[in-house]
Amino acid sequence: MGELGGKVVIVTGGGGQIGSAVATRMAEAGAKVMLTDENDEALAKTCATLRGGGAEAAKFHGRIDDKLDASNLMAATIDAFDRIDVLVNIPRATLPGAFAELSGGSLSEALTQNVVSSFLLGQAVAKRMIELNEGNEGAGGAILNMSSIAARRTVPELLAYSVSCAALDQLTRSMAADLAPHGIRVNGVALGAVMSERLRVAMRERDDLRGELVRVTPLGRIGEAEEAADVACFLASGRASFLTGQIVTVDGGRSVLDPLASPVR
Repeated sequence: MGELGGKVVIVTGGGGQIGSAVATRMAEAGAKVMLTDENDEALAKTCATLRGGGAEAAKFHGRIDDKLDASNLMAATIDAFDRIDVLVNIPRATLPGAFAELSGGSLSEALTQNVVSSFLLGQAVAKRMIELNEGNEGAGGAILNMSSIAARRTVPELLAYSVSCAALDQLTRSMAADLAPHGIRVNGVALGAVMSERLRVAMRERDDLRGELVRVTPLGRIGEAEEAADVACFLASGRASFLTGQIVTVDGGRSVLDPLASPVR
């Protein structure tokens, strides 16, 4: 039995490349996986792949950005697997636009999809974890919020995404402090240039983007979704049992560089 043997994991964005990689890695570690996504076709494909590999997997088609959606997902998870031990929230909205041209609606949508949905589902999952673990000292649980280095590095043309990721990181720290007495650990994973559908599209639209990302990444390459999934699996496992309230950066060293080509004196 793997490091997550018998654990029940919810992965949002399970139809996407990163969500699929996270779900696959956790299933390989022995977890039972509930996947959710707005894209039912991609969701069904990921679920079928997991089942084909011998994993226990189920799917919930929907957009988790209100209490009813979160409650329905929780009910579906309990019906399928009886409990919930791990939640992985993967942000969905990038919504490009600089400050002067960005609409309030776009900013609101980014916050709804990336922060409010993580808050509502995290709250529902935490309450169920506390309820299920009552009287079972040390049972706890783990919640992971996938974020981005855009939370700390200003990207003018991605203002809504940057602001929502910064809010998500603060939500992660606040959740961690509040849920620690219940043994529930909450951590974040801030991604740099890790391969995803959105990054593929961006690279098709900008011929120079891959080269530029490689140039500013000390490890000299684009990250793989599976590398982000390995970190998520570690944080969800007992090996990270004394780690909470942290934002673990997976960016090949990109965020440690000064963006200027030469020092300013």
